[in-house]
Amino acid sequence: MIRILLAEDEEAMRMYLARALQNAGYDVVAVDRGTEALPLLETQHFDLLLSDIVMPEMDGIELAQRCAEISPATKVMFITGFAAVTLKANREAPQAKVLSKPFHLRDLVLEVERIFDNQSQALI
Repeated sequence: MIRILLAEDEEAMRMYLARALQNAGYDVVAVDRGTEALPLLETQHFDLLLSDIVMPEMDGIELAQRCAEISPATKVMFITGFAAVTLKANREAPQAKVLSKPFHLRDLVLEVERIFDNQSQALI
């Protein structure tokens, strides 16, 4: 089962996203900040880091950079409501997918499926 680490500081959004991903068949661990996500990345395996970009203590871009050091095989996807932040994310983590808010849950699940479909096709 694909494991997703979700880092989102807004509680309602975190619960909403976690539930949608779990309903789609993913194993989701949800945290409210990047500094809470780091120890989990160091001690557990995750296939995807799904992170808000703007969060307290550590933003999603720094978290993604640390994730690349700790767990290079973990894919990264950002979610954000800020267009300027999207440009920064594209520049500093070009391999990461950026999904801009607002988005439909179906779009999120499709993007996650696309990441892992592409990965499995590359293995063929």
